[in-house]
Amino acid sequence: MDSGQREQLLVQDWLLTPEGADVLRSLSVNDKQLMPYGLLERPILPASTHLEDVHYKLIVVGKGAVGKTSTVAHLSGRTVPDVHSETAGIQTTKIYWPVKIAHLNKKVLMNLTFWDTGEVSSKKFDHIFPACKSELDGILYLFSFVDKSSWEELPNLIARLTEPGDTLATTVIGTKFDQFAHSEVSQRDLRNFEKRWQTTVLKISNVPTCDDSNGLGAIISLLNCICNNLLKRDVLREERK
Repeated sequence: MDSGQREQLLVQDWLLTPEGADVLRSLSVNDKQLMPYGLLERPILPASTHLEDVHYKLIVVGKGAVGKTSTVAHLSGRTVPDVHSETAGIQTTKIYWPVKIAHLNKKVLMNLTFWDTGEVSSKKFDHIFPACKSELDGILYLFSFVDKSSWEELPNLIARLTEPGDTLATTVIGTKFDQFAHSEVSQRDLRNFEKRWQTTVLKISNVPTCDDSNGLGAIISLLNCICNNLLKRDVLREERK
Protein backbone atom coordinates (compact mmCIF):
# COMPACT_ATOMS: atom_id res chain seq x y z
CA MET A 1 0.00 0.00 0.00
CA ASP A 2 1.42 3.40 -0.97
CA SER A 3 1.58 6.36 1.43
CA GLY A 4 -1.42 8.10 -0.12
CA GLN A 5 -3.65 5.07 0.34
CA ARG A 6 -2.39 4.63 3.90
CA GLU A 7 -3.21 8.22 4.84
CA GLN A 8 -6.86 7.98 3.83
CA LEU A 9 -8.30 4.50 4.30
CA LEU A 10 -11.99 5.34 4.57
CA VAL A 11 -14.59 6.11 1.93
CA GLN A 12 -15.35 9.52 3.41
CA ASP A 13 -18.78 10.01 1.85
CA TRP A 14 -20.05 6.46 2.43
CA LEU A 15 -22.36 7.62 5.23
CA LEU A 16 -24.06 9.91 2.69
CA THR A 17 -24.98 6.98 0.44
CA PRO A 18 -28.36 5.24 0.93
CA GLU A 19 -26.64 2.20 2.47
CA GLY A 20 -24.43 4.20 4.83
CA ALA A 21 -27.22 6.58 5.81
CA ASP A 22 -29.46 3.61 6.63
CA VAL A 23 -26.83 2.17 8.97
CA LEU A 24 -26.19 5.53 10.63
CA ARG A 25 -29.93 6.02 11.10
CA SER A 26 -30.10 2.76 13.06
CA LEU A 27 -27.40 4.11 15.41
CA SER A 28 -28.92 7.53 15.98
CA VAL A 29 -31.81 9.27 17.68
CA ASN A 30 -33.98 11.11 15.13
CA ASP A 31 -30.90 11.53 12.92
CA LYS A 32 -29.71 14.21 15.37
CA GLN A 33 -27.26 12.43 17.67
CA LEU A 34 -25.83 8.99 18.27
CA MET A 35 -27.79 6.66 20.50
CA PRO A 36 -26.02 6.16 23.86
CA TYR A 37 -25.08 2.54 24.55
CA GLY A 38 -23.99 0.83 27.74
CA LEU A 39 -20.85 -1.30 27.79
CA LEU A 40 -22.84 -4.53 27.34
CA GLU A 41 -25.32 -3.19 24.79
CA ARG A 42 -25.10 -3.60 21.04
CA PRO A 43 -27.04 -1.80 18.30
CA ILE A 44 -29.55 -3.48 16.02
CA LEU A 45 -28.38 -2.89 12.46
CA PRO A 46 -30.34 -3.13 9.19
CA ALA A 47 -30.73 -6.77 8.18
CA SER A 48 -29.60 -5.96 4.65
CA THR A 49 -26.15 -4.76 5.75
CA HIS A 50 -23.40 -6.89 7.26
CA LEU A 51 -20.71 -5.06 9.21
CA GLU A 52 -17.76 -6.79 10.81
CA ASP A 53 -17.15 -5.77 14.44
CA VAL A 54 -13.71 -4.44 15.38
CA HIS A 55 -12.90 -3.36 18.93
CA TYR A 56 -10.63 -0.52 20.03
CA LYS A 57 -9.70 1.02 23.36
CA LEU A 58 -8.79 4.70 23.55
CA ILE A 59 -7.87 7.01 26.41
CA VAL A 60 -8.70 10.71 26.51
CA VAL A 61 -5.99 12.89 28.05
CA GLY A 62 -5.34 16.58 28.58
CA LYS A 63 -5.18 19.24 31.24
CA GLY A 64 -8.08 19.44 33.67
CA ALA A 65 -11.16 21.38 32.49
CA VAL A 66 -10.25 21.33 28.77
CA GLY A 67 -13.44 19.38 28.05
CA LYS A 68 -12.48 15.70 27.94
CA THR A 69 -15.76 14.46 29.43
CA SER A 70 -17.78 16.94 27.34
CA THR A 71 -16.07 15.79 24.16
CA VAL A 72 -16.82 12.13 24.81
CA ALA A 73 -20.41 13.03 25.76
CA HIS A 74 -20.86 15.01 22.55
CA LEU A 75 -19.48 12.24 20.37
CA SER A 76 -21.50 9.50 22.07
CA GLY A 77 -24.89 11.25 22.06
CA ARG A 78 -24.97 11.97 25.77
CA THR A 79 -25.82 15.27 27.41
CA VAL A 80 -22.91 17.69 27.44
CA PRO A 81 -22.38 18.94 31.02
CA ASP A 82 -23.22 22.61 31.61
CA VAL A 83 -20.47 23.09 34.18
CA HIS A 84 -17.10 21.48 34.77
CA SER A 85 -16.75 18.82 37.42
CA GLU A 86 -13.73 16.63 38.02
CA THR A 87 -14.14 13.07 36.71
CA ALA A 88 -13.90 10.66 39.63
CA GLY A 89 -11.87 7.53 38.94
CA ILE A 90 -12.26 6.05 35.45
CA GLN A 91 -15.27 6.65 33.23
CA THR A 92 -15.76 4.41 30.18
CA THR A 93 -18.03 5.20 27.25
CA LYS A 94 -18.98 3.04 24.28
CA ILE A 95 -19.41 4.45 20.78
CA TYR A 96 -20.37 2.46 17.68
CA TRP A 97 -19.36 4.04 14.38
CA PRO A 98 -19.83 2.52 10.90
CA VAL A 99 -17.16 2.98 8.22
CA LYS A 100 -16.26 1.58 4.82
CA ILE A 101 -12.60 0.73 4.18
CA ALA A 102 -11.72 1.79 0.65
CA HIS A 103 -8.89 -0.58 -0.31
CA LEU A 104 -10.69 -3.61 1.15
CA ASN A 105 -14.17 -2.59 -0.02
CA LYS A 106 -15.33 -3.75 3.40
CA LYS A 107 -17.86 -2.25 5.81
CA VAL A 108 -16.89 -2.28 9.48
CA LEU A 109 -18.59 -1.33 12.74
CA MET A 110 -15.96 0.37 14.87
CA ASN A 111 -16.61 -0.60 18.49
CA LEU A 112 -14.85 2.21 20.36
CA THR A 113 -14.42 2.30 24.14
CA PHE A 114 -13.22 5.66 25.46
CA TRP A 115 -11.51 5.76 28.86
CA ASP A 116 -11.62 9.11 30.63
CA THR A 117 -10.01 9.80 33.99
CA GLY A 118 -9.84 12.94 36.08
CA GLU A 119 -6.50 14.66 36.56
CA VAL A 120 -6.73 14.49 40.36
CA SER A 121 -7.69 10.81 40.40
CA SER A 122 -4.89 9.78 38.04
CA LYS A 123 -2.33 11.51 40.25
CA LYS A 124 -3.83 10.23 43.50
CA PHE A 125 -4.26 6.56 42.60
CA ASP A 126 -1.30 4.69 41.11
CA HIS A 127 -3.40 1.98 39.47
CA ILE A 128 -5.50 4.26 37.26
CA PHE A 129 -3.01 5.17 34.55
CA PRO A 130 -1.62 1.61 34.10
CA ALA A 131 -5.21 0.36 33.80
CA CYS A 132 -5.90 2.93 31.09
CA LYS A 133 -2.76 2.05 29.12
CA SER A 134 -3.30 -1.71 29.29
CA GLU A 135 -4.13 -3.13 25.82
CA LEU A 136 -4.47 0.40 24.49
CA ASP A 137 -5.05 1.15 20.80
CA GLY A 138 -5.20 4.93 20.65
CA ILE A 139 -4.88 8.22 22.52
CA LEU A 140 -6.95 11.39 22.15
CA TYR A 141 -4.92 14.42 23.20
CA LEU A 142 -7.16 17.36 24.07
CA PHE A 143 -6.43 21.04 24.60
CA SER A 144 -8.64 24.11 24.86
CA PHE A 145 -8.38 26.96 22.38
CA VAL A 146 -8.96 29.38 25.26
CA ASP A 147 -6.33 27.88 27.59
CA LYS A 148 -2.81 28.43 26.24
CA SER A 149 -1.25 26.33 29.00
CA SER A 150 -3.23 23.27 27.88
CA TRP A 151 -1.80 23.78 24.38
CA GLU A 152 1.76 24.30 25.61
CA GLU A 153 1.49 21.11 27.66
CA LEU A 154 0.76 18.93 24.61
CA PRO A 155 4.35 18.15 23.48
CA ASN A 156 5.38 17.03 26.97
CA LEU A 157 2.17 15.02 27.31
CA ILE A 158 2.77 13.26 24.00
CA ALA A 159 6.39 12.53 24.92
CA ARG A 160 5.37 11.17 28.32
CA LEU A 161 2.67 8.85 27.01
CA THR A 162 4.47 7.41 24.01
CA GLU A 163 7.58 5.30 23.79
CA PRO A 164 9.94 4.46 20.90
CA GLY A 165 8.32 1.83 18.71
CA ASP A 166 4.79 2.61 19.91
CA THR A 167 2.12 2.05 17.29
CA LEU A 168 -0.68 3.82 19.11
CA ALA A 169 -3.14 5.81 17.00
CA THR A 170 -2.94 9.43 18.11
CA THR A 171 -5.55 12.13 17.53
CA VAL A 172 -5.29 15.77 18.67
CA ILE A 173 -8.49 17.72 19.32
CA GLY A 174 -8.91 21.39 20.21
CA THR A 175 -12.02 22.05 22.31
CA LYS A 176 -14.13 25.19 22.84
CA PHE A 177 -13.75 26.11 19.19
CA ASP A 178 -16.98 28.10 19.49
CA GLN A 179 -14.87 30.61 21.42
CA PHE A 180 -12.26 30.85 18.67
CA ALA A 181 -12.58 34.65 18.60
CA HIS A 182 -10.91 34.55 22.03
CA SER A 183 -8.43 31.83 21.09
CA GLU A 184 -5.04 31.87 22.77
CA VAL A 185 -3.70 29.47 20.12
CA SER A 186 -2.74 31.10 16.82
CA GLN A 187 -3.05 29.69 13.31
CA ARG A 188 0.75 29.70 13.14
CA ASP A 189 0.88 27.63 16.34
CA LEU A 190 -1.47 25.09 14.75
CA ARG A 191 0.48 24.92 11.48
CA ASN A 192 3.81 24.47 13.25
CA PHE A 193 2.41 21.76 15.50
CA GLU A 194 0.85 19.88 12.59
CA LYS A 195 4.10 20.03 10.65
CA ARG A 196 6.23 18.87 13.58
CA TRP A 197 3.96 16.02 14.68
CA GLN A 198 2.66 15.09 11.21
CA THR A 199 -0.96 15.22 12.30
CA THR A 200 -4.10 17.27 11.79
CA VAL A 201 -5.54 19.18 14.74
CA LEU A 202 -9.28 18.55 14.90
CA LYS A 203 -11.74 21.03 16.38
CA ILE A 204 -14.91 20.64 18.43
CA SER A 205 -17.26 23.03 20.21
CA ASN A 206 -19.29 20.80 22.58
CA VAL A 207 -22.22 23.20 22.71
CA PRO A 208 -25.79 22.52 21.56
CA THR A 209 -26.32 23.60 17.96
CA CYS A 210 -29.23 25.81 17.03
CA ASP A 211 -29.74 23.72 13.90
CA ASP A 212 -30.53 20.19 15.03
CA SER A 213 -30.00 18.90 11.50
CA ASN A 214 -26.29 19.53 11.99
CA GLY A 215 -26.13 17.35 15.10
CA LEU A 216 -24.62 14.30 13.42
CA GLY A 217 -22.94 16.39 10.76
CA ALA A 218 -20.84 18.04 13.45
CA ILE A 219 -19.26 14.74 14.51
CA ILE A 220 -19.06 12.70 11.29
CA SER A 221 -15.70 14.04 10.13
CA LEU A 222 -14.24 13.87 13.63
CA LEU A 223 -15.23 10.24 14.25
CA ASN A 224 -14.16 9.30 10.73
CA CYS A 225 -10.74 10.80 11.45
CA ILE A 226 -10.39 8.94 14.76
CA CYS A 227 -11.34 5.68 13.03
CA ASN A 228 -9.03 6.35 10.10
CA ASN A 229 -6.12 6.86 12.52
CA LEU A 230 -6.89 3.54 14.21
CA LEU A 231 -7.02 1.71 10.88
CA LYS A 232 -3.75 3.34 9.78
CA ARG A 233 -2.22 1.98 12.97
CA ASP A 234 -3.45 -1.51 12.04
CA VAL A 235 -1.96 -1.25 8.53
CA LEU A 236 1.41 -0.10 9.88
CA ARG A 237 1.46 -2.99 12.34
CA GLU A 238 0.82 -5.47 9.55
CA GLU A 239 3.54 -3.94 7.37
CA ARG A 240 6.08 -4.23 10.20
CA LYS A 241 5.48 -7.95 10.69
